[in-house]
Amino acid sequence: MTSVAVATASQLAADAAYEVAAAGGNAVDCALAAGLLAMNTEPGVCALAGGSFITIWQHGGAPVTIDGNVAVPGAGLAADERGQGATAVTMDYGGGIETLVGAGAVAIPGSLAAIEHAWKKFGAAGWETIFAPSIRAARDGFPLSAACHYYLSYSGDCIFARSDDGHSALHHPDGTLRDAGSRIVVPHLADTLDAISREGASLFYAGELAAVLSDHCRDGGGMLTREDLSAYRAIERPSLMTNVGNWRIASNPPPAVGGAMLAAMLLACADLPATEWNRETLASLIRAQRACLDFRQRHLDLEDDIGAAATRLVELARSGKLVSEWTSACTVHTSVVDSSGTGCAITSSSGYGSGEMPAKTGLWLNNCLGEIELNRHGLDAGPPGSRLPSNMAPSVARHNGAVLAVGSPGADRISTALQQFLINYLQFDMSLEDALAHPRIHVDTSGEETRLMAEPGLDLPDTNLPVNVFPELVMYFGGVGVATHYDATGLAAAADPRRAGGTCIYDG
Repeated sequence: MTSVAVATASQLAADAAYEVAAAGGNAVDCALAAGLLAMNTEPGVCALAGGSFITIWQHGGAPVTIDGNVAVPGAGLAADERGQGATAVTMDYGGGIETLVGAGAVAIPGSLAAIEHAWKKFGAAGWETIFAPSIRAARDGFPLSAACHYYLSYSGDCIFARSDDGHSALHHPDGTLRDAGSRIVVPHLADTLDAISREGASLFYAGELAAVLSDHCRDGGGMLTREDLSAYRAIERPSLMTNVGNWRIASNPPPAVGGAMLAAMLLACADLPATEWNRETLASLIRAQRACLDFRQRHLDLEDDIGAAATRLVELARSGKLVSEWTSACTVHTSVVDSSGTGCAITSSSGYGSGEMPAKTGLWLNNCLGEIELNRHGLDAGPPGSRLPSNMAPSVARHNGAVLAVGSPGADRISTALQQFLINYLQFDMSLEDALAHPRIHVDTSGEETRLMAEPGLDLPDTNLPVNVFPELVMYFGGVGVATHYDATGLAAAADPRRAGGTCIYDG
């Protein structure tokens, strides 16, 4: 029997992974089961009709990343049929954001295609087995998490009231948002998941469900067509490799930018002047973040060839030129390793949510075309089928037989959260728990003025940036989940204290 360690978005998701492990599943099966459950039980935070990346590194094999990111829709449409059907919404969430919602903001979903690809190539359990926990949770109901409730307190009315089924699932009859911990039953979701578990992802991309999804979007002025869905394929690529000390880290390669950003940030801090956080090492960390985030803003976000620009970012960081060139952007994650030495990390996002739920499907659709801070090209973001930019960076690392799977939610804080955890754990030799709980910083370039965001307890260096110190550790700075296996000590898993997560160890 295979033993597994799991760190994921909730204890409910961790329990799903445990169930699949007990049924003979390996690290990949368990990650997919936990990821599926998180996508379908974290309303507002994530949804199945979004995008995912899955990094898998088997013992003795080469690491790969499966690209199931969202893509630009509109195959077969005339020019005057594009770029419509979206509405701008402003929320106070995260200090104030503007995003686009409605059918016009929906990109081609890729999560399910990536999950099926990973399962077919690397899985050991049955397809219906990895769906069973999600179907049961959808049918019986699941508790509304504190993270979901927090986000929905801002978005529940302006985004998630756009569909009758979605609104009724999240609100009381008088229209008020259900409390955290309330049992949520999304109408029709269990039936949809059950059908996919029996018929496979083809139902979603080429079957009856595909027709319902595309017709809903086209009727609302959106661009998602049946041709878009039938042509979508998950893409398997060699992972982007980076060295940190004696560890080799495999992460999300271009054209996604998350792995490149993480690699550049780690390379820019490869020669920290000490083995602990002090004013000098924090100053180096700030310089690295500013350089990488500035490069992204100036070169990546509006670049036609994102892959080439991301590759150049890593090359500049590896050569040491990146920092010297510097002058004065909603996710769930699961990490799993098993006793065979396989590591699997899956990160998924549906943006802020479009608020669209096609009738009798129970599926909330993404608004990834409308994530202005990530997709700066706008609704008509490129040729149909091209992948949208993504910060997601699910990663697996190895050293002398040890394996580590790691990732984080957190929008543009994904790279900086992972950067600091990996430095803490791999370079400063902190324990898993201490490496996760240590206070973090983030150089925020999202507004008109660059700011340094920090958690309390750091001896910050002098900087010319405005500084905002939070009163406590907060989920703004990510929610890293990590699972490890060492030959000497066995399996371990830990979840970030900033975000309610779940862990489990199945000792087969």
